[in-house]
Amino acid sequence: MRVLIVEDEKSLVDIIKKGLEEEGYAVDVAYDGEDGLFTAENEPSDVIVLDIMLPVIDGMTILKKIRKAGVKTPVLMLTAKDTVMDKVSGLDSGADDYLTKPFHFEELLARLRALIRRGSEVNASVVEIGDLTVNIATHEVRRGGKDVLLSAREYSLLEYMAVNRNKVLSRTLLSEHLYDHDFDLDSNVIDVFINRIRNKIDRGFNIKLIHTIRGAGYMIKE
Repeated sequence: MRVLIVEDEKSLVDIIKKGLEEEGYAVDVAYDGEDGLFTAENEPSDVIVLDIMLPVIDGMTILKKIRKAGVKTPVLMLTAKDTVMDKVSGLDSGADDYLTKPFHFEELLARLRALIRRGSEVNASVVEIGDLTVNIATHEVRRGGKDVLLSAREYSLLEYMAVNRNKVLSRTLLSEHLYDHDFDLDSNVIDVFINRIRNKIDRGFNIKLIHTIRGAGYMIKE
């Protein structure tokens, strides 16, 4: 999953970015409102973490502009303020959730997971595809009742496919949601990861869940 952080407090960004990357997220960062607005409108993300108090363009203005431009990406607003009117204003402008500083990283992570699920067709924290279960909250994966051990990057790719099950996902789309914008989209690393996941998910089972759609990409379905 890919997260855009628009926040000018670099020490906070470093903490959030490191924590999210350890969880397998791809993270893009913008330190001012102008850069944040451009990235939000032009780079695909699964969720945006947006501070209200930003240099150049404030977060509320960014939120209004991206919603007017048709960007439907879930937005979690960050602010040092904690008044009812601030929250109402943010939610009325198109924010999906609100988190007041200071906060615990675990709470941020839980809220991001909830927003990502809300943006997909998945409402529960556990995705079931046949006898495969993917627990988005704990990152536990089981097939046929047995635990499947995945690396952070493998899990991130599987989770994205799982929440978009029954959909054809191109290599470019998978790359965009697995890596930040500096990643070489011509690389065959997605094919490598798909093969690794297949070996762990499908090997030994008569019913295969991960399918190659020739000329289009990959799909996970029962």
